[in-house]
Amino acid sequence: MQTKLTLRLEKSVIRKAKTWGKKRGISLSQAVSEFFSQLPEKPAPRALSPWTQGLAGIASGGGRPNTDEALRAEYLDHLEKKHG
Repeated sequence: MQTKLTLRLEKSVIRKAKTWGKKRGISLSQAVSEFFSQLPEKPAPRALSPWTQGLAGIASGGGRPNTDEALRAEYLDHLEKKHG
């Protein structure tokens, strides 16, 4: 069963869409219907940033956080390289 859907769009977008549809021999209703029919049922899982992946690895026991001494040594090395 088909039903009506009202969309509010900028006039320039509507003109562009109508031109696109006319060139392809497809109505805007068909184009919108096809687009919506291809939407996934479930959202795709979002990829985690490398930083978040690192935290997840530590939390799962996959990695060990640096000790205070190791962090302090890293920071001192950084300062030495930066300031000489």
